[in-house]
Amino acid sequence: MDSYVEGALVKDERLLHTGQISLWSMWHLIALGVVLIPVFGLGLVFLGIVYVRYKATELAVTTKRVIVKHGFIRRQTIEINLSKVESIQVDQGILGRVFDFGTLIISGTGSSHAPLHGISEPMAFRKAFIEAQEDGKSYA
Repeated sequence: MDSYVEGALVKDERLLHTGQISLWSMWHLIALGVVLIPVFGLGLVFLGIVYVRYKATELAVTTKRVIVKHGFIRRQTIEINLSKVESIQVDQGILGRVFDFGTLIISGTGSSHAPLHGISEPMAFRKAFIEAQEDGKSYA
């Protein structure tokens, strides 16, 4: 499967940081899948859902923007120029802190975006964004 993010890069844009959904955030689906495998293979449906969610979610910080894509058959993307992002908030519960996953909330100027749940290493993604935004300001 080709990467949406790599295909979306424009001239002189470089990929700085990529993120992904955490398998820990889907532990309940994985456990249910394993338990239900003996029941007519029903567990494979749950494990398939986990696989598709994991593979169909892409996050990236580039030299010009933040890109988020999720969905396999029905694709939803969010692409915001670095200069238009007002904030990236991180929300982590107890399990998220222990297993390093959480929710990212990206807010652009004039609009708010839905939370991106279950993102692996959300603080690293936030840090990469802040560094990219600061580097962008120094070139302006």
